[in-house]
Amino acid sequence: MPFRVEPDPTFADRLEQAGRPLVGMWVCSGSPLVAEICAGSGLDWLLIDAEHSPNGLESILAQLHAVGPKPTLVRAPSDDPVLIKQYLDLGVQNLLVPMVDTPAQAAGLARAVAYPPDGIRGVGGALARGSRWNRFEEYLSRARDTISLFVQIESAEAVANVEQIAATPGVDGIFVGPSDLAASLGLLGRQNHPDVIEAVETCIAAAGRLGVKVGLNAFDPELAHRYLAAGADFILVGADVQLLAKGSDALAATYLQETP
Repeated sequence: MPFRVEPDPTFADRLEQAGRPLVGMWVCSGSPLVAEICAGSGLDWLLIDAEHSPNGLESILAQLHAVGPKPTLVRAPSDDPVLIKQYLDLGVQNLLVPMVDTPAQAAGLARAVAYPPDGIRGVGGALARGSRWNRFEEYLSRARDTISLFVQIESAEAVANVEQIAATPGVDGIFVGPSDLAASLGLLGRQNHPDVIEAVETCIAAAGRLGVKVGLNAFDPELAHRYLAAGADFILVGADVQLLAKGSDALAATYLQETP
């Protein structure tokens, strides 16, 4: 007997329903097994990264299978509408796009995730996991409601344009990237610098005024708590590869200390 197939709630839906900020972690290894382990944690959500990690379409698909219903964003490597079409057909429901500097770029992304007449997404639902091969009833008319779009604020230009970007129709939220933002401000590697913190908090405040959801990554616990107190709605506080590197270093330090 066939089972009923329905899309999961989007990440934007989950943020609206949450009574507190949602705390998550990066999945950067490209490994479905590691993604599954991370999905089994008590954290609220995951971000599968394809910008700075060894992820192609096949590995993203395998990780989506592995994490199941865990709330998951997937970060594309760029704003290429062809790649975005492939991600959506693959079944990515929650998309994060890096390096969005202008409202025009944000508007183009909103069009990339929508079918005509509202957008430019190519129609291939019968062939695609995104529609469960047309097993989602009325997918073409409902597709945009099954997708949430988040854009990254990562430059001084983007901070200057943050209100217009956040207010762009079709953008469900913004995500601040302190690392690239620091570099843009001439402070490479100095995410804790007061000017970077001020820029991040400027974005949080702008999103708050507009009623738009805002997230960011902060691996420093002190900064993470500061940004949550400032009004961040979702946050990344660690990464699979970072945890493995630090954990294995700690083992080496504990068991391989030099002896006299």
